[in-house]
Amino acid sequence: MFELVVQVEFAAAHRLRGYSGECENLHGHNWQIDVYLRGDRLNELGMLIDFKDAKQHVNAVLRMLDHKYLNDLDYFSERNPTTEHVARFVAEELARRVPPEVRIHRVTAWESGRCGATYWQEGNP
Repeated sequence: MFELVVQVEFAAAHRLRGYSGECENLHGHNWQIDVYLRGDRLNELGMLIDFKDAKQHVNAVLRMLDHKYLNDLDYFSERNPTTEHVARFVAEELARRVPPEVRIHRVTAWESGRCGATYWQEGNP
């Protein structure tokens, strides 16, 4: 089994609906996203996926979030735009883009240097 990690950043604003505290107000983060990709077969060059291609897929997803007000996005209309849901959004959107032999193992979204949340699908060791 092979695992790659790609780290990227984006900036976005949100507010947490129903939250009692400062985060109920409009605020923003410079999010860091760690994407872990897994697979058991390498291509003819000896790569699971070229880092350049992996970053292109990840950046395509992050363009949907970057410099946006997350609450306005359809995905977050029924989900609070928490760090947990940001990680899930990235994982689900990325899974639609990568080749089938590459699996999204997990995605960690960091809203600050010390606070993050990880999403992975059940049964995805």
